[in-house]
Amino acid sequence: MILKYLKFNWNKKQEENMILGGKIYGLVLSGGKSTRMGTDKGLITYHGMPQREYLYQLLDRVCDQTFISLRKEQESEVPFGFATIADEDKYRGPYNGLLSAHSRYPEVAWLVLACDLPLIDLLALQQLIAARDPNAVATAFAQKDDPLPEPLCAIWEAKALEESVRYLNEGNGTCPRKFLINNDHVKLVFPENESVLLNANSEEEYKAALLKLATS
Repeated sequence: MILKYLKFNWNKKQEENMILGGKIYGLVLSGGKSTRMGTDKGLITYHGMPQREYLYQLLDRVCDQTFISLRKEQESEVPFGFATIADEDKYRGPYNGLLSAHSRYPEVAWLVLACDLPLIDLLALQQLIAARDPNAVATAFAQKDDPLPEPLCAIWEAKALEESVRYLNEGNGTCPRKFLINNDHVKLVFPENESVLLNANSEEEYKAALLKLATS
C-alpha cells in the first residue's frame, strides 16, 4: 500500500512538473572516446548490461522520450529498441551531443546523463525532476562541499541550449560547466545520496565504483 501511495504521488508530481515546465527528454551521452578509461565507458557493465543501456532505461522511466547520443559509427552497435541521436559534429566535447539533440528537438528540456555515473539511480532522477525550476536555464546536481553544477547530470531547459549556441559562437570555450557557472539562473540540487555523483573515468575509479556497488 505504501509503495502504491509513493508511486501515485510521484506520478502526480511528475505530471504537474511536465505541465508547468514542458516536456523533458532524456539523453545518455555516449559519444566520447573514453581515452582515460581505455575502453568505451558506455559499454562497461555495472548493472548486468552496458552502462548506456542501463542509463537509457532509468531515464525512460521518468522522461517523455529517451535517446542515446553517440558518434555515427557507433549507431550499428546499439541494440534494437534504443532510440539514438548521432552527433552532428558542429561542436566539441559534451556540447556536441547535447546540441545535436537540441537541434533535433529544440522545444524540449533535456535531462542529460554522462556514461561515467555508475551509481546514479532512479531516486536521484526523481529528486532532480521534482526540484526542476523551468524558469532557470538549468537544474543541476551539485556536491554540498563543492557547490558547482554538474552539467552532465542536469536538466537543461531549451533556452539554456539556445544561449549555449550563442556562447559557443562567441568563442567562449566549449565547457558546459563553465557556461552554467557563469550564468546567474542555474538551480543547484544536492542529492540525498551524494555518492550518485561519483565519476568513473579511469580504471582506478572503475574499481572504486564496483566496490561501492558491491557494498551498497
